[in-house]
Amino acid sequence: MTDLIPQLNLLLPEIFIAIMAMFILLVGLFIDDKNKHISYGLSQFTLLCAGLITASIGFSQPQFAFNDMFIFDSLALFLKMMSYITLSIVFIYSKKYLFDKNLLNGEYFSLSFFALLGVMLMISSKNLLLMYMGLELLSLSLYALIALNRDDKKSNEAAIKYFVLGALASGLLLYGMSMLYGFSGSLDLYTIGNVIQTQNINSEILVFGLVFIVVGIAFKLGAVPFQMWVPDVYEGSVTPITMMISTIPKFAAVAMLIRFLFQGLESLIVDWQQMLLIMAILSMVIGNITAIAQKKIKRMLAYSTISHIGFVLLGFYVGTISGVQASIFYLSTYIIMTLAVFGLVILLSSSTKSIELIDDLKGLSQTHPWEAFLMMIVMFSLAGIPPTIGFYAKFSILQVVVDKEVVWPAIVAVISALIGMYYYLRIIRYMYFEKPTKKINIKTHFPMLSILTINAGGLLVLGIFPKTLMSISALAVGGSL
Repeated sequence: MTDLIPQLNLLLPEIFIAIMAMFILLVGLFIDDKNKHISYGLSQFTLLCAGLITASIGFSQPQFAFNDMFIFDSLALFLKMMSYITLSIVFIYSKKYLFDKNLLNGEYFSLSFFALLGVMLMISSKNLLLMYMGLELLSLSLYALIALNRDDKKSNEAAIKYFVLGALASGLLLYGMSMLYGFSGSLDLYTIGNVIQTQNINSEILVFGLVFIVVGIAFKLGAVPFQMWVPDVYEGSVTPITMMISTIPKFAAVAMLIRFLFQGLESLIVDWQQMLLIMAILSMVIGNITAIAQKKIKRMLAYSTISHIGFVLLGFYVGTISGVQASIFYLSTYIIMTLAVFGLVILLSSSTKSIELIDDLKGLSQTHPWEAFLMMIVMFSLAGIPPTIGFYAKFSILQVVVDKEVVWPAIVAVISALIGMYYYLRIIRYMYFEKPTKKINIKTHFPMLSILTINAGGLLVLGIFPKTLMSISALAVGGSL
């Protein structure tokens, strides 16, 4: 029993999230429509407590639990804290919109917490079985969240598409895991890496297993050529759910990538580097080119996400600690930018009229000047224009690639970024140099607008002082690799 208590202490955040997810679901059964804010308050309280519990564990050195299946290190601390903050902001931005659509209920918060629990398990998994359990918990929760609006045919269609393709990707990932287990006789990532390295195994079957694993992770990230689900799911889901899908699961996918490739299969670096390079180049080029042709804002943001994932994978392709640090830094900035842009879309939408087309933003500066100004800052950052943090994120990736003395991927990345500037700057042109085509009537929601102002302003502040976030990202990676 004395040995069990320290191990349970490492899992206290996960245990607390699981208990509160079930408790909030029960509370939701006994409150009426007028008191739905109680569930919201409990959810924010849960995230605050989870953050305090996680921070109290400390990260002086990696800690393990339950036969080394569970790991808590600096990477886990950073990604979990970012997940709490991200989900808290998602709740803030979603509250009024979902309340107006009668979707702010216990089911929404409970499913969100179960998805978060899956993310947390994947982040701290050092065992193939635990990692797959976390993946399935995350996936099943997201399927239900996408179909939360049962009366919307688009949401149901998006949920079915995501379920079918997600099940296929999970099957491929599981097949790859079974190949690794067959070779090593262990489910532990460190043990698998040691077996491969000490016995100098480099067979075709092992490479096939690696391919299946990379494919499964690439699907969760939405990288080309496994991006077919992203535009349809983004468009079909309710905007707050889209915001959640585009942010929090990315932490889990990146954690899987680091655990597998850098902590378990580092000896196969020659094989997985080439796969990451191909996916990175295709994601950047195809994502940006396809986004130009989009007329719906959520589909445009979907292809924009694909292009940003290409930059993240390009940092991992380098295969060094500095490359991983650059990718984590880029991912953090991408999450901040994505929260801001979807928050603004939600703010400009109402329960009856939603912002769907890019043309709906025409003349926004004439009707809502402050919201247009915030959107302009976000678009500048997404395009990678200084002095926003988006510029330094792209620059950090390009720097580590050039340091590897392989220049042509950096050239392709610069060209794709220049292509991406077109559709970002097009939105600014619509807002400031076009006449309004759609009347946007919104009731100013000051708490949400205040958070959005801080969010968008943070893109400028972090752009002027980027070393803070860079240092935190470096610390997170340096303590685990």
